[in-house]
Amino acid sequence: MGNNYVDLFATKGLEYILVIAFLFTLVVFWRFLNRQRRPAVSNPGKPSRLEWFTLGDHLYYHQGHTWANPEGAHAARVGIDDFAQKLVGKMDSIELPPVGAHLFQGEVGWKLRVGDKVIELLSPVEGEVVAINEEAKKSPELLNRDPYGRGWLMLVKLSSMRGNLRNLLSGALAGAWMEQTVEQLRRRISGNLGIALQDGGVPVTGIAKSISPEKWDEVAKEFLLTK
Repeated sequence: MGNNYVDLFATKGLEYILVIAFLFTLVVFWRFLNRQRRPAVSNPGKPSRLEWFTLGDHLYYHQGHTWANPEGAHAARVGIDDFAQKLVGKMDSIELPPVGAHLFQGEVGWKLRVGDKVIELLSPVEGEVVAINEEAKKSPELLNRDPYGRGWLMLVKLSSMRGNLRNLLSGALAGAWMEQTVEQLRRRISGNLGIALQDGGVPVTGIAKSISPEKWDEVAKEFLLTK
C-alpha cells in the first residue's frame, strides 16, 4: 500500500486564508451596518449632488419623498426632498396641520397646492407637531430653493425615535433608492406622460403643471405613494 501524504503546512495555510477572508467580510459588513445606524444629528450637512437633484446627507427618507432630521433624542424636523419639489415645481400654497396635531408615519401629513392640483405628502414620522415653519408657509418657494434647510416644514415630537428611523432610508441605501427613482421617472416620461426630457435626458422640473390631472394622479400614486 502506498503512503498517503498530507501537507500540514498547506492545509494550515488554507485555513488561515479562510479565516482572514471571513474577518475581512465581517469588518465590511459591520461598517455597512454602522453607516446605516449613524448617530442622530440636527445639521443636514452639505447636500450630495446626484443626477437631477440633491440628497441631504445625514437625513432619513420616507419612500414618499419626505425626510426627517433628528433633533435631540425625541424630536425631528420634517420636510419634502429635492426630488419631490422638482416633481411638483412652483407651489401656490402649503397646508400644514396645526401645532398639537398628531401625525402618523406613512399617512398624509400635509398638502401642497399647485394650480388646480392638491398634492398630498406622507409624513415620514409619527408624533405630535410642536412647531411649524411659518416662513415656509408664507413663502412656499423656500421649498424649491432650500428643501433641506429653510424649507423645512414642521418640528415633530416623536413617539419613538428608534421605531420611526427603523422604517426610513439613509446613507447608501437612500442614494441607491433615489437614483433608481429618477430612472423610473425617466422611463415613465418616455412612455405615456407626453412631456419631454431636458438636455441630458433628465426630467423637466414642475411635472405637476405639465400633465393632465389624470396623469398626475398616476405619478403621485407611483412616486409620492398618494392618490
